[in-house]
Amino acid sequence: MPNQVITPTRMVLNQQKGRLKTALRGHKLLKDKCDELMRQFMQIIRKNQELRKKVETGLTDAFASLQVASSIMSPDMLEQALLYPRQSVELGLSYKNIMSVNVPQYTFKTKSNDVSDIYPYSFAQTSGELDDALDKMSKVFQDMLELAQIEKTMQMLAEEIEKTRRRVNALEYVMIPEYQENIRYISMKLEENENSTKVRLLKVKEMVLKDAGYK
Repeated sequence: MPNQVITPTRMVLNQQKGRLKTALRGHKLLKDKCDELMRQFMQIIRKNQELRKKVETGLTDAFASLQVASSIMSPDMLEQALLYPRQSVELGLSYKNIMSVNVPQYTFKTKSNDVSDIYPYSFAQTSGELDDALDKMSKVFQDMLELAQIEKTMQMLAEEIEKTRRRVNALEYVMIPEYQENIRYISMKLEENENSTKVRLLKVKEMVLKDAGYK
């Protein structure tokens, strides 16, 4: 029996068949979308793991050089050397569409193209380890930005996968079975009505023939 009150007519039957056809088509499209999202999500996870290791290694090396520099230079001298940076960075944001999900694309542009501008101090007053620390930090910055982009993309794709799965499950386990049950119920009722009509017609025919024979 259907969960809702349905009038067993041919018009309603055709409506239910049309809705079932639409639901089946929607289920296939959403299932294909979910599969493709999962495929791209797994690719991004692998890339994230590789990039995270690279960033962690780069930061570890940069902090190691900075720690050596801090052991050689006095805290005041180190603070003074880094107090007034000469280089600045401008971040850009655009979007890329992945299966109807607009994921961020980060870019950056330095104020100056001179690579020596990452050193805001005189080389005569600082240690070479501080130069190494800033150089390594500068090189790992692009990877850090890409890592942030990938992790945000992973978060958005995971949310879209979960949303799509809920829709697929709702169609597969609720709507499609409901339409199928409604179609079976209406078809059964229509068949019963047709059989009842045939029986009544046969009885009427017998009565007519009987009355005709008496006459």
